[in-house]
Amino acid sequence: MPFPIRIHHWRSHNITEERSSEYVLANGDVYRGAFKGMIPHGKGKYTWLDGTIYEGDWEDGKMAGKGKIRWASQAVYDGDFSGGYLHGFGTFIGSDGSMYRGSWKMNSQHGIGRKQYSNSDLYDGCWREGVREGSGRYAWSNDNIYIGNWKNGRMSGRGVMKWFNGDLFDGFWLNGLRDGSGCYRFSDGSYYFGTWSKGLKDGSGTFYPAGNKHLSKLDLERNKDKRSKLLSQLPSDHLDEPVLPSVKRSLSEKISYSFRRGSGGFSRKTTFLNDDLISTGSMKEMVPLDRSVSITSYGSQDGQTEYPDSKTVAYEREYMQGVLMKERIKNISKLSHRSKQRLKFAKDVEKKSCLNIFEGHRSYYLMLSLQLGIRYTVGKITPVPMREVRSSDFGEQARIRMYFPRKGSRLTPPHHSIDFYWKDYCPMVFRNLRELFKLNAADYMMSICGDDGLRELSSPGKSGSLFYLSHDDRFVIKTLKKSELKVLLKMLPQYYIHVQAHDNTLITKFFGTHRITLKHGKKVRFVVMGNMFCTELRIHRRYDLKGSVQGRFTNKDMIDETTTLKDLDLAYEFHMDRSLHEALFRQLSLDSAFLESQHIIDYSLLLGLHFRAPEHLRSLLEPPDSQPNAENTNNTDGVNSQGDILIPPRGLVLVTHEPGSVSIAPGPHIRGDTLKAYSIGDKEVDLLLPGTGRLRVQLGVNMPAQANHKILQAEIDNAETELFEVYDVVLYLGIIDILQEYNMKKKIEHACKSLKFDPLAISVVEPKIYSKRFITFLEKIFPVQP
Repeated sequence: MPFPIRIHHWRSHNITEERSSEYVLANGDVYRGAFKGMIPHGKGKYTWLDGTIYEGDWEDGKMAGKGKIRWASQAVYDGDFSGGYLHGFGTFIGSDGSMYRGSWKMNSQHGIGRKQYSNSDLYDGCWREGVREGSGRYAWSNDNIYIGNWKNGRMSGRGVMKWFNGDLFDGFWLNGLRDGSGCYRFSDGSYYFGTWSKGLKDGSGTFYPAGNKHLSKLDLERNKDKRSKLLSQLPSDHLDEPVLPSVKRSLSEKISYSFRRGSGGFSRKTTFLNDDLISTGSMKEMVPLDRSVSITSYGSQDGQTEYPDSKTVAYEREYMQGVLMKERIKNISKLSHRSKQRLKFAKDVEKKSCLNIFEGHRSYYLMLSLQLGIRYTVGKITPVPMREVRSSDFGEQARIRMYFPRKGSRLTPPHHSIDFYWKDYCPMVFRNLRELFKLNAADYMMSICGDDGLRELSSPGKSGSLFYLSHDDRFVIKTLKKSELKVLLKMLPQYYIHVQAHDNTLITKFFGTHRITLKHGKKVRFVVMGNMFCTELRIHRRYDLKGSVQGRFTNKDMIDETTTLKDLDLAYEFHMDRSLHEALFRQLSLDSAFLESQHIIDYSLLLGLHFRAPEHLRSLLEPPDSQPNAENTNNTDGVNSQGDILIPPRGLVLVTHEPGSVSIAPGPHIRGDTLKAYSIGDKEVDLLLPGTGRLRVQLGVNMPAQANHKILQAEIDNAETELFEVYDVVLYLGIIDILQEYNMKKKIEHACKSLKFDPLAISVVEPKIYSKRFITFLEKIFPVQP
C-alpha cells in the first residue's frame, strides 16, 4: 500500500512562480487551488513529481475532509482524510485489483470493513491497524467459509468453518488451526466432539456415527437458536451464492452482536493464516477432517469405516497429537446427562466469557466490579515508588477502600455494573509480590481487565467456590470463604518471606486479594492466583493428590478431558532424571515444612500430564487442518514439505539450555531457576519437542518424565508376565489448597476420615503428620531412579 503521503511544509518553501491559481514548488510539486494566507485551505489539487495526484479538501496545509488520491502505481483511495492521513471512511483499490471499503485510522484499515482480494476471496468484518482482528466472515473463492473471531490476521477464538463438501466445525481456533474444544459435523450427519491442539485431535472425544438414534431424537435443529447468530451470515443454499451484508452501520451492529457473545477460548504456534497466505489462495487447501481411523478393526475395502449397529453405538477415543491411542466402543441404550449436553452442541464449546454468559445475572456484575476494582487498585499503587515492605503493610489499616457508584464519581468512572464497595487487602505487599514474580503491572491489568473478559471454569471445587480464568489463561480467580481469607492474611508475612527466599517454590502464587460488597451487604471475597497449567501444551490428565484413599476416586461416567482426578484414579509411576528428582523433593520438603509451620493441612499436589505420542504409531497420525504452502519446501514447526508430522525416535529430548532459543511466551512461571539434568552432565537443560518448540525446564514446569502404567493381570494371557505401558510425559505441578488451617475441634473428624485413622488418635491429624504422609505418598509415585 503506497503510504505514507509526504507533503512539503509550506512555510519552509518559497513559491517560485505564480500563474493564476497554479503554484509550482521548488521541489517540482504543483498545487492548484484555494489558499489561506500562504498555505492551502479549501478545495485544491496537488500533483507530486512522481505523478501521484490528490484532489479534494485542505485544512491548514494538510489533506482533511473529502478527497481522492491516485498513486503512480494506479492504486486509488476515495474517501475521508484528516491531518494528512487516510482517516474515516473510504474505498481503496490496489494496483493488484484488490479492493477495501470501510473504516480507516491513520492510513490503516481500522474498524468495520470489507476487502475483496485479487484472487476473489472476500473478508467482511473487523480490522485493527491493518489486520483482521475481532469478528469477521471470510469466504474463499472455492466456497469454504469461516465466521468467527480473528486475532493478528488469523482465525483465533470461537468460530464456525464450513467446507465446500458440507463438513462443518464449530469450536475454538488458534493461529488459523483448530485448537481447543469443538464439535465437528461431517457431511453424512456423523459427529465428533472433542479437543484439538494445533489442528490435530489431542485428548479425549466421542464419535457418533451417522444415523445414531440419539442424534435424531434430540432434534439438533433446536441448536439453531444457539448458533443462528454465528450462522446467520451463511448462505442457505449450500453457500453457492454468497450473500454479503452492507459495510455500513447495519454491518457493524450485525457483526458486533453476532460474535461478541461467542468470544473467548483457551489458550497455544505453527502454520497460520495471514494476508500473504490468503492472497495466494493457500488456505483453499485447508482440508476437512478425516472420519476414518486406521487403527480400528472395522475398516472396509474402500477405506471408510463401517460401524456395527451405528444407531446405538458411540466411540470414546483418546488421541495424542493426532494419533489414536485408545478406543472404546460403547453401546448407548440411554444417554447420560453429559452425552446429552454434548449432543446439544457440547458444553465444551460453550466456554464463553463470563461477561457474556452471565449478562443480567449477579456473576456478570461481580466480574465487572472485580475488573473495575483491580484496574483502580493497580493504577493507584503502581506509581508509588518501590520500597521494602514494612510490618504495617500487613496490618489492619493496610487496605484501600473505595465506593463505585454506577454513575461515577470524582475518583471513579461511570460503569455498567451495580453500585458496589471495593476493598483491596495489603496492596503494597501484593504489589511487591507481583514484582517478585516478575509480573508487569500493565500485563496484569490487561489479562484480567481487558475487553476479552473472564471465563468461569465448569466445575467448582467441593468448597463451593467459583473459579474464573483470565482470557490468556495466566490467572485463576477464586472466591474465598471468610475463614480462608483470615488464614491467608494471617500467614501472609511468613508467605512473603518464604517465596522471597525460594525462587523455585511450588506453593500457589498469590497476586492480590480483594472484597466486593454488593447491594444489601452481600460480601464476596476473591484471590488472584497463577495458573500452573498456562502452557502451549495440552494437559491430557489432571490430578488432585492428597496422599489419602478415603473417597479419593472419581466416577468413571463423570470423567471427561476437563475432570480433575484423585489419588485412587492415578495408575502411573513417574521416573525422571536423578537431578530433577532431587530438586523436586528438596523443594517439596521445604514447602511442606513451611505449611506445617503455619498449621496448614488438607493441601494437595495438583499434577498435570501432557502425553507424547509414541514414535511407532506415527503411521496412524491423522492429517492436520491445513497443508503447508507448496512454495515452502523448508521444514517448519515439525511439518515437512509433504505435510507429514515429524515424530522423532524419542518423544522427549533434553538439550543444553540456550536462553535465546527457548519460548518466552508470558506465563506465571517466569521466575525460577532453569533445572540441571544428571543425564547430560548436570548442565542446565531445555526440553526439545519437535513440532512444538523448545521449552525451558523449571521446577514444576515442563518437567520430562516416563509414566509407567502396570497392566492388570486380567489383561495378560500369561499370569507370570508383568507388563507395563510406558509413555513419555511432560509434568506440571504445584501445591494448592493451602488455606485450610488445622483446628482440633472442627477438623479432626474430617481429617481422620480422609486419612483412615482412628478418630481418637488426635496426633495423627496434626500438621506434622499430614506433611510426612504427604511426602511419603509422593515418593511412591515418583520413585528414585536406580
